[in-house]
Amino acid sequence: MAIVTERALGRWENEGGGLARELRDQFPGVRDWHYLDTAASAQKPQAVLDAMMRAGGEDYATVHRGVYARSANMTLAYEAARRRVAEFIGGREDEIVFVRGATEAINLVAHSFPQKGRILLSQLEHHSNIVPWQLAGYDIDVCPLTADGRIDLDAAEAMLTQDHVLVAFAHVSNVLGSVLDAKRADTLAHQVGAKLLLDGCQAVPRLPVNVAELGCDFYVFSGHKLYGPTGIGALWGRKELLDAMPPYQGGGSMIDRVTFAKTTYAPAPTRFEAGTPAIVEVMGLRAAIDYVDAIGLDAIHAHEAELVRQTREALRSINSITLYGPEDAAGIVSFSMEGVHPHDIGTILDEEGVAIRAGHHCAQPLMEHLGLPATARASFGIYNDESDVAALVRGLERVKRIFG
Repeated sequence: MAIVTERALGRWENEGGGLARELRDQFPGVRDWHYLDTAASAQKPQAVLDAMMRAGGEDYATVHRGVYARSANMTLAYEAARRRVAEFIGGREDEIVFVRGATEAINLVAHSFPQKGRILLSQLEHHSNIVPWQLAGYDIDVCPLTADGRIDLDAAEAMLTQDHVLVAFAHVSNVLGSVLDAKRADTLAHQVGAKLLLDGCQAVPRLPVNVAELGCDFYVFSGHKLYGPTGIGALWGRKELLDAMPPYQGGGSMIDRVTFAKTTYAPAPTRFEAGTPAIVEVMGLRAAIDYVDAIGLDAIHAHEAELVRQTREALRSINSITLYGPEDAAGIVSFSMEGVHPHDIGTILDEEGVAIRAGHHCAQPLMEHLGLPATARASFGIYNDESDVAALVRGLERVKRIFG
């Protein structure tokens, strides 16, 4: 099955979004369902499911261990996937660590980074970019937001000092969809000698990312938000930084030599990949990257931007709804309805065949900042189109009728 046809690509370029209708049938989990929760976890195209089936079936063997041909072939495929991930974000293959997801990647950096000290986070961070730093003993400062929900880099500049060893920001907010000016964040961090970690979970599925151009020191993302499988993600780190960091976990594969008296470790990135890796999931991640690249991240971003524009315009006409985040949010629209809890909104929309996210979105400090217990969130993917926006609006009009 062709991932993307030339006819469909032309329709996207000429008509803006037609490709979503053709791609939708390639996602078994979507089809006639109005799935608007891609920011939580993206549906998987058949191409990814097929790649995982092959990797877990006819091609399966362990990697980095067997001397037989299939193991050698799987090892080559596994390391080719590492090169593909590196290419996708503009890094080098010896700078890519495979992890279970962005959460594990941030925990790895938090515990292994040799300088524990002050770190600057922002008010909109996901819990996975807050709790690991607390557990590792960092002193946390919190950068405020601008009125439209962006990380306030003017405030960050005023707050940063020589005492800060790290700055860790979301590249794209999982609640507000606001996009960080990553290059400026890099400049500000490096001016005081701090390193910059970017949480790219919401960025890599919808924006072109090149770590060399961004100038960051660490970049993390999860596969399941990139139309790939759960249980796999990547940490990119500058090689000299990874080499200076001790292992996060111990076990097989990550060693040089083991004795009961002393163990020496393999160089990075191998020293951070203890145990048998997620072989099948790595193959799925590579297939997901190939799938997204075939469509083009510029086209995906433009498509989602148009859906965000349509959604914000439609919801703004419902006078009981309040919108959050900037007008140019990347693929995400968060909102509340006066007098209605987001969980009730989500339940009624589900009855209409529309799936959104309702809750604090693992961002309780941000909810406190907004003065809300929760928001409703619609988030888009490559399989969404105007019919999903229309279904969302119809469902919200029903919610309003029910609650008066």
